[in-house]
Amino acid sequence: MASITQEILIESSAEKVWEVLGDFDTGPSRMAPGFVVDTRIEADCRVVTFADGTVVRERRVTVDHDSRRIVYSVVGGNVEHDNAVMQVVADGAERCRLVWTRDVLPDDLAAPMTTAMTQGMTVIKRTLDG
Repeated sequence: MASITQEILIESSAEKVWEVLGDFDTGPSRMAPGFVVDTRIEADCRVVTFADGTVVRERRVTVDHDSRRIVYSVVGGNVEHDNAVMQVVADGAERCRLVWTRDVLPDDLAAPMTTAMTQGMTVIKRTLDG
């Protein structure tokens, strides 16, 4: 199983970043506008549409407000297994770290997912900084 971890510093409080990230229903569109062009809820999943036309269904696993941690899984398509965790960790009063970890099968999905996560993190930082 491929495991991917990325981390960025965001110049904003953990509370402010979590307000966006912890919103399962609309968080992707709010944290990565332009990179994500639509987020909508269908049954027990959110459907996320990316600027490149990719559409994924993500099932909510948990949203833990106390630890500022959200867990979700891409379901369907050519994904055998996916577990994604995003966590906001305070690093002072007006700075935090966003840690995004993903475990995925099949392994050959790691390269495109890493690219997408890197692009997404760039947009997230730009959107949520200060």
